Amino acid sequence: MAYWDISSREEEIAYLEARNLPVPMKKEDSYSRDRNMWHISHEGLELENPWNAPNYETLLKLGVSPEQAPDKATLITLTFDKGIPTHLDGKAMDPSSLLEKLNELGGANGIGIEDIVENRVVGMKSRGVYETPGGVILYKAHEELEHLTLDRETYRYKQEVALEFADLIYNGKWFTPLREALQAFVESTQKVVTGEVKLKLYKGNIIVQGSQSPYSLYSEDLASFTTGDLYDHKDAGGFITLYGLPLRVRALMEAQNKKN
Repeated sequence: MAYWDISSREEEIAYLEARNLPVPMKKEDSYSRDRNMWHISHEGLELENPWNAPNYETLLKLGVSPEQAPDKATLITLTFDKGIPTHLDGKAMDPSSLLEKLNELGGANGIGIEDIVENRVVGMKSRGVYETPGGVILYKAHEELEHLTLDRETYRYKQEVALEFADLIYNGKWFTPLREALQAFVESTQKVVTGEVKLKLYKGNIIVQGSQSPYSLYSEDLASFTTGDLYDHKDAGGFITLYGLPLRVRALMEAQNKKN
C-alpha cells in the first residue's frame, strides 16, 4: 500500500508501524483533532456512532469530566469594558493570557464539554466533542452582563444577529458587507456592556454569583414590592386592559358568531 492510498487513521497507523516509523498516537486515541487557542474538537472512533457515549478518559485534552472535577468550587470575578474582558480577579490581563487562564480553570472544573451532532457546509452531518472551557466561561459572564445592561428588544434582536453572525463565520464569509454591517450593530450594543460578574465553577456548572455595572438598567426601587414615585401598582390595571384588548375583541367575535 502506498501512503497516498491510505483512507483512514487506522490504516495510517498500521502503515507507519509496519515501517518502524514513530507513531505519535495510539490506535485507541487516534481521534481526528483540531486545536487552537479557543478550543479543541474531537471526531472519529466511538464518536462516529451517535449511540456511543464518548470515552472521556482518553478523549479530553483541556480538562476533566465533571465527575472527575474537584469537590471544592472555584470562585472568579471577570471585568468587562465595552464588552471586552479586561481583568480576572482584579488583575489586568491581555485577551490571550486571560483566555489561557480561563481554559486552565474551566478545564480543571469540567467546564465547556459539548457533545453535538452538527451540519457541515457540504451538507453531511458529523458528530464531535468540543472542549471550550475558557470560551464558555466568557460567554456566560458576558451574557449575564448583557442581561443587566441591555433593554429587552435590543437583547432579543442581538440574539438573532448572533446566529447569523456565527453562520457567516462558520461558512468562511468574514470578508463580506453583511458581516461588517452586523458587527457594527454588535459594537453599538457593547458600549454599555461594562462591569463585573462573579461566577462559581463547580463540576461542569457555571453558577452566577452576582453582577454589577455603572450602566445597569436594573432598578431596585422598581423591582421591589414597595415601589416609590417611579411606579404605581395601580397603573398596571390600565396596561392589562390594553394589553389584553385584542384577545377580548376576538372572544367577543367568536361568541357573536356562535349565536348566529
